[in-house]
Amino acid sequence: MHMADALISPAVAATMWGATAGITGYSLKRLNFDVEENKLPLMGVMGAFVFAAQMVNFAIPGTGSSGHLGGGLLLAILLGPYAGFLTMATILFIQALFFADGGLLAFGCNVFNLGFYTCFVAYPLYKRMIEKGKGIWSASVIAAVIGLQLGAFSVVVETVLSGKTELPFTTFTLLMQPIHLAIGIVEGIVTAAVVTFIAKARPELVNIHHSHHPKANRVLVALALVALFIGGIVSSFASSNPDGLEWSIAKTAGTEELEASTLIHETAAKWQEKLAPLPDYNFKNASEGGLINIGTSFSGVFGTLLVLFFILTVGTMWKWFKFKRAR
Repeated sequence: MHMADALISPAVAATMWGATAGITGYSLKRLNFDVEENKLPLMGVMGAFVFAAQMVNFAIPGTGSSGHLGGGLLLAILLGPYAGFLTMATILFIQALFFADGGLLAFGCNVFNLGFYTCFVAYPLYKRMIEKGKGIWSASVIAAVIGLQLGAFSVVVETVLSGKTELPFTTFTLLMQPIHLAIGIVEGIVTAAVVTFIAKARPELVNIHHSHHPKANRVLVALALVALFIGGIVSSFASSNPDGLEWSIAKTAGTEELEASTLIHETAAKWQEKLAPLPDYNFKNASEGGLINIGTSFSGVFGTLLVLFFILTVGTMWKWFKFKRAR
C-alpha cells in the first residue's frame, strides 16, 4: 500500500509530511532507551525483518491481486507504539530513497497510513483485547484488519483531497476496503504467528523490560538470519500480481499508475530516479531470468542490512544526544 507521488497533490503531501514529522518528534521524545536498554537491537532486527517481509507479495485467490505484510502492528506489539512507529518510518524512508518504492512526496502519507493507524490505533485495541483475556490470534487478526482498513480508507481520502478525479470516492472505496480486508486477515495471522513463536521461544523479548537476557540475543540473531533468508531467497518467489492499491487503481481508472505533470512532481521523480540505486528492488536496466533473481536477492540482502545498520547507527546517535542534553 505504498502510495506513488502521482496520487497526491503537493498540498496534501506537505500536510502529511507535517503530520508525520510531528508524530516522529513526539515518538522520539517518548522513547526511553535508558529504561529499555535492549530496545535498540530489537528495533534494528525487527525493522530488518519487516523490510524483508514486505518484499514478499502473496497472491489473493480469485482476484488477480496480491498483498504483503505491513508490519506496523507486529512492530508495535514487540517494540511499543513509539519505537514501532519510528521503525516503520525508517523502513519506508529506505524503501523510498534506495528502492523507489513509494514516492518522496508521498512519504508522509505512507508513514501515516502504515505506521500511525497500526501503532496508535490498532495496537492499543490489541493491547486492550489481550488484557480482557482474548487470545493473541483473534486479537491480532481483529487489530490488523482495523489498522489496514483505516490505512486503506486514508489512501482514498488523500487521493480525493488531491483532486484525483480518475479515482471517484465511492468506486475507489468499494475496491480498496474489501481487498485490504483480505490482506489484513493474512497480516493478522502472520503477526500472531510471529508473536506466538517469540513468546514461546523467548518471552523476555515480548516483555521488553527483561530483554537483556543473554538467550534473547540468540533469538535476535535467528530473526536477523531469517530476515536475510526472506530478503535474499524468498523474495524472488513473490507474486507478480499488482498489490491491493495498484489493483484498486487499475479497476477504477483503467491503469495501475496515474500521471502528475506539475513541476514539484517532476522534480521529485527526477531526484528519486537519481538517488535510488536499486529501483523496484533490482539493478537498473536489469533483465529478469532464472529461478532466483540476482537483482532482487541482492536488493533484499542489501536493504535488510541497511535497515539494521541505519536503525542501530541513528539510534545510538540519538541515545548519545539525549545523554549529552541530560548532563
